[in-house]
Amino acid sequence: MTILYYILAAVIGAAIALTAYIVVRRIMLKGQKDEIIEKARLEAENIRQEKIFQAKEKFLQLKSEHEQYINEKNAQIHEIENRLRQKENSLNQQNAELGRKQREADAIRDNLRNQVELVTKKAEEYEKLHAQAIEQIENIAGMSAAEAKNQLMDSMKAEARSQAQSYINDVMDEARLTAGKEAKRIVINTIQRTASETAIENAVTVFNIESDEIKGRIIGREGRNIRALEAATGVEIVVDDTPEAILLSAFDPVRREVARLALHQLVVDGRIHPARIEEVVAKVQKQLEDEIMETGKRTCIDLGIHGMHIELVKLIGRMKYRSSYGQNLLQHSREVANICATMASELGLNPKIAKRAGLLHDIGKVSDEDPELPHAVLGMKLAEKYKEKPEVCNAIGAHHEEIEMTSIISPLVMVGDAISGARPGARREVIESYIKRLQDMENIAKSYQGVTKTYAIQAGRELRVIVGADQVSDKDAEALSGDIAKKIQEEMVYPGQVKITVIRETRSVAYAK
Repeated sequence: MTILYYILAAVIGAAIALTAYIVVRRIMLKGQKDEIIEKARLEAENIRQEKIFQAKEKFLQLKSEHEQYINEKNAQIHEIENRLRQKENSLNQQNAELGRKQREADAIRDNLRNQVELVTKKAEEYEKLHAQAIEQIENIAGMSAAEAKNQLMDSMKAEARSQAQSYINDVMDEARLTAGKEAKRIVINTIQRTASETAIENAVTVFNIESDEIKGRIIGREGRNIRALEAATGVEIVVDDTPEAILLSAFDPVRREVARLALHQLVVDGRIHPARIEEVVAKVQKQLEDEIMETGKRTCIDLGIHGMHIELVKLIGRMKYRSSYGQNLLQHSREVANICATMASELGLNPKIAKRAGLLHDIGKVSDEDPELPHAVLGMKLAEKYKEKPEVCNAIGAHHEEIEMTSIISPLVMVGDAISGARPGARREVIESYIKRLQDMENIAKSYQGVTKTYAIQAGRELRVIVGADQVSDKDAEALSGDIAKKIQEEMVYPGQVKITVIRETRSVAYAK
C-alpha cells in the first residue's frame, strides 16, 4: 500500500512538473515571438523606407532625362524653324528674281515680235523685187528660170564633184602622213615589245612507247582494253604498224590530253585491264581539272590581273587545251592582253582594264553554254554573269563588231586580236578555205566594170586590180579602190587587212613593117 502511495505521489509530482514546464515554456515562447515580430516589423519599415528613397531617386533621374530630351527636341524644332525661315527667304528672293526675268523676257519678246514683223515686210518687198528681176532676166536671156537653174546646177555639180575628189585626195594624203605614221609607231612598238612563241595544235596526238609488245597489252584480249579506254576517254585510239607509236585522234584537246596521261600511267604501272583503266581515267581527269585551275591562276598572276571570278579563271585554264586556226588559244589571249596593255599605255588609257579585256576576249570559245551564240557575244554574257566591268564586257562582245562599241578599250581589243592572228606563223588555215578566200577576193574585184585582171598576192594581204585605160579614168580608179575595199570588208572574213591597188596604164603599140 505504501508503494502504491509512492507511485501515485510520483505520478502526481511528475504531472505537476510537466504542467509547470509547459506553462513556463509557453511564457518564454510568447516573449520570443513578440521579439521576432518586432524585429521583423523594424526590418520591413527599413526596407520600405529604402525602397521609397530609391523610387524617389529613380523618379528624379527619369525627370532629369525627360527634361533633357524635351530640351533637345525643342532645340531641334528651333533649328528646323530657322532652316524653314531661311528657305522661305531664299524662295522669296528667287520669286522676285523670276518676276524680274519674266518682265525682261516679255520686253524681249515684244521687241522680237516687232522685228519679225519688220523682217516679214522686208521679205515681201524682196520677193516682189526678185520676181520682177527674174522676169526681166528671162526676157533678156530668152529662157525660163527653171531651165537656167537646171543648167547652172549641172555645171555646179560637175565642178563640185571635181573639187570634192581633189579635197578627198588631199585629206587622205594628209591622214596618211599623220595618222598613219602615229598608228604604225604604236603598232610596231607594241609588236616589238610583245614577243611570243608559236604553238600549233593538231587533231592527233602521238603517244610514244618503248616497244611494240606494249601495243598488245593496250589492245587487250579481243580488244577489250582499247574499247574500255575509248569509252572512258571519248578518244579514238589508232594502233597500226607505226613502230613504237600509238595515235590518239579527237577534236577535243582536253580529251586527248586525258587519254595521253592515262595511257602513260597505265604503261608505267603495268596493270592494264578495264577496271584499272576506268580508275586511272577518273584520276587523270581530276588531276587535269586541278591543272586547268592552276594554269588559270598562274596566267592571271603572270599578267598581274586580280579579283577575277573563279569560274573565269577555270575557263582561262581551259584555253591551254584549245586552238584557233592552229594557234594556241591561251598563248593568243596572253599575247592580245599584252598588246592591248601596251597600246593603252601609249594612248594614255588604263592598261589594267585593257589587259583584262584582252585576256578574256575569246573566253566564249571554251564555254559549253549556248553554242548557238557567236563566241564574242557568249563571252560578253559570261563576263556580265561573273560581274566584270561594263567596258570589259563591251570590249569582249565587240571585238568582231557583232555589237556596237561603247568603250574606248573595245577598238584596242579588236586591233590586238587582229595583230596576234595576222602576224607571220601565228595561224594555219585549211588549204581549201585559203584558196577559196583568194578566189572570192579576186571575183569581187572582177565584178566591177572596167576591170580586166585581178591578182591576189602576199598570201591574200594585197589585191592588185588592172583596169582598162579606155574605160576607167584616173579619178574613177581612185574611187574604185575604195569601193572594192568596202565591199571586201562587208562580204568577207579575213585576218589582218587587205591592200587594194588599182593599176591603170596606157600602152601605145605600133608595128614597123
